[in-house]
Amino acid sequence: MTGGGPDPLEDLLGLEASEARAALEAMGLRVRQVEADPSPPRPEAAGERRAVRIRRTGEGECELMTAQRAQPSPSAARGPVHVAIIMDGNGRWARQHGLPRALGHRAGVRALRPVVRACPDLGIKVLTVYGFSTENWSRPPMEVTALMHLLVEFLRREVEELHRQGVRLMTIGDRSALPEEAREELGRAIERTAGNERLTLCLALSYGGRDEMVRAIRRLARRVRAGELEPEAIGEAEVTQALDTAGLPDPDLIIRCSGEQRISNFLLWQCAYAEFWAPDVYWPDFTPEHLRRAVETFAQRERRFGGLRTDG
Repeated sequence: MTGGGPDPLEDLLGLEASEARAALEAMGLRVRQVEADPSPPRPEAAGERRAVRIRRTGEGECELMTAQRAQPSPSAARGPVHVAIIMDGNGRWARQHGLPRALGHRAGVRALRPVVRACPDLGIKVLTVYGFSTENWSRPPMEVTALMHLLVEFLRREVEELHRQGVRLMTIGDRSALPEEAREELGRAIERTAGNERLTLCLALSYGGRDEMVRAIRRLARRVRAGELEPEAIGEAEVTQALDTAGLPDPDLIIRCSGEQRISNFLLWQCAYAEFWAPDVYWPDFTPEHLRRAVETFAQRERRFGGLRTDG
């Protein structure tokens, strides 16, 4: 590649070897496949994927290297199942680089792809990202419009890749407030990926924790009015099931980028016992290595959920 732009081969990293080879050949490249792992080959376990590394070896040709994907570290067993990320700092990242805010948001979308790919190998089953809050509607109309167009573009470009990776897409928040085009693309993406189980990617769109609670209370009130539920029967389980996140585990770890220490109306009910990690890095610069460090930090913490240690 020339001109310093992104190499399209980067889009293939993380695919199975067979998928990557087919994509490379579709680009018209001659592919030489080598086994990078020096250990004797062994049968792959059911569902196990092969790690892919791609290196250009000349004009019109490349080398495809595969190796058994590393097994999760022992700490992964103690790692978070559900990670939620407040993707903060796109605008400040753009200002730092002398760019328009819109390009900061675009850089933030690009940062999401490798983080999603890294989740399964870290033992993460659910990734929730704060994409657009209820408060964000108060931003300048041109910025809101640009963000909605970016959402549609992301869905159209990424849904097939998410599907190949076994990612199920879902949303939380008031989808009725989104533009019709965005609602339609979300519906198609959710339907396309509905059967996937490797990772759930939950997009928080037009979402606010207080708004979610108000809508949950209204759902419960309608059930009471219909005679389906006694007020005295409402407990934590009933509230949890009335929330947008019904069916998902509560987040174990919440990451807030840019070093800020606020929860910003995010998952207020669900974060009751979540651990927090606030790296001093803007979201567009957040990488899978940051995510790995967050998981390792989480594994070292002692979670007592209000109780006492049991080892004396």
